[in-house]
Order: sequence, then C-alpha cells, then structure tokens
Amino acid sequence: MLVAVVMLCILVFILIAYIAFIQKQLRSINRQLDKRLSENTRQPLTIDLFNKTINKLAININLCLKLEEKQRLEGIREQKQFKELISNISHDLRTPLTAIKGYQQLLEKETLSNTQLEKLHTAQKYTDELGDLIEHFFEYSYLITARVEPSLEKINLTNLAIDCVLSYIGIFEEKNISVNIEETPPIYVLGDKNMLTRVIENLLNNCAKHSLGDIDVKIESKSKARITFINPVNPNININVDKLFHRFYTGDSTRNKSTGLGLSIVEFLVEQMNGDVGAYLDTKSNKIAIFFEVPLFI
Repeated sequence: MLVAVVMLCILVFILIAYIAFIQKQLRSINRQLDKRLSENTRQPLTIDLFNKTINKLAININLCLKLEEKQRLEGIREQKQFKELISNISHDLRTPLTAIKGYQQLLEKETLSNTQLEKLHTAQKYTDELGDLIEHFFEYSYLITARVEPSLEKINLTNLAIDCVLSYIGIFEEKNISVNIEETPPIYVLGDKNMLTRVIENLLNNCAKHSLGDIDVKIESKSKARITFINPVNPNININVDKLFHRFYTGDSTRNKSTGLGLSIVEFLVEQMNGDVGAYLDTKSNKIAIFFEVPLFI
C-alpha cells in the first residue's frame, strides 16, 4: 500500500511538473508574439517541448506568420507597381492635354469669328475641367495607396482659413462672387497643416465652380472645430447630400457633371485627422452647406 501511495505521489509530481513546463512554454509563445507586435519583428516562434499538440500549434502559428509576411511583401510590391502605373498614366494623359491647350492658345491668336471664338472658349472650359478631373483622380489614387500619415500639431484654424480664402479672392472676383467670413476668436486644432490647407482649398474650389452667388464661411468651436461653406445652388438640380462625398457623384444627371471627386479627397483627409464631414441642403433658400470638423487642441 505504501509503495502504491509513493508511486501515486511521484506520478502526481511528474504531472504537475509537466503541466508547469507546458505553461512555461505557452508563456514563452505569448512573450514571443507580444515581442513581434511591439517591436515589429519577423522572428519565428521557438519552443523546447516534446508535446506533439503544442509543437503542432507552434508550427501552424509559424506557417500563418510566414504566410502573413508573404502577403505583406506582395502588398508592398503591388502598391509600388500601382504607384508606378499611376505615374505613367498621369504622364501619358498630361502630355496630350498640354498639347491640346497649346493648340487652343494658338487658335485664340488667329482671326476668328464670334461664333468660332465662343466655341473655342467652350472647348477651353471643358479642357480645363478635364485637367482638374485628372489631377483630382491622381491625387485621390495616391492618397488611397500611399497611406500618408498626418503630422499632427497645434494649428490656428481661423488664420489658416482666412489665408486660404485670401488666396482665392482673385478667382472669386472673376466670377463676381463675394466671400463673407464671420469674425471669430482664434480656434486652435490638432491637425496636419498641409492636409487642412488642401481640405479648405478643395471646398473653396467647389464653391467657385458651383456657387450661384456669394459664399458664407462660418468657423465655430463646439465639441470639435467646424468650418462650414454655404453657397446658393441651382434649384433645378436634385442634390443628394448623403452621396455628395461619394466618388464621381453626379448631381446633374442631364449634364453628367461630376462633383464628388474633390469632396472625396476632403472626406479622406479629414478622416485621417480623426475628423468628420457632412452637408445639408436648405430647399427654401436654395443653399447648400458643406462642413468639416477636426479635433480641438486641448
């Protein structure tokens, strides 16, 4: 009986030691996985264990990690190839477009009738629109694929907005449009200056293209900083504000004129800075308001 008890005690001790050894190896696997996550290393898992199940687990984890690394490298390679493709397409499209503009300028110097000159100016208008669309397309494609990280810093949003508006005064004066900015104390936000500048410029450019009158710009500080651009629009155009930021959204289906690509860039950049975008339409005054919000600097 004593021998049986001793043997049982020895067996229990061995089992406890074996369980402790398994737990040690599991903790080692967890530490190695934590190290891969925190230090971004690519080191495979290593274990010292004769348990087939744990060995199989480690082998399968290493296979998954190896497959993930292979997919990551393939993604980087495909991203690089896509950027090169975008660059090549950009060059291929800009070259003939530049030639078209050049020939249009030469034609403008010729002696043309009023009807011919009017047709030429119409062609120039659509050529410029095509150029803007191409630029927006490549900018959007680059932003989506490059995964540019914002450089967040303290920015005086009020001053930045005023500077951007002043840079567009010449464009608005050509269209006989006034811009009214409500005076507000300086509002500081946590954002990327280049991204914010691009966002404001895109929204000003959108107003310059589609506004039928004077533009109001409101700068507010609530839970977030908000800038709203308000302008009158054609009441005959059915605008869906829920789709306004969608790529290539067309408000005027009869003319198939796209308005959403520049706004899609706005949405993407604002979201990169942990902000939001939105729009609403006042059917009584026939005015549309487009706004974006970014976190305040605290």
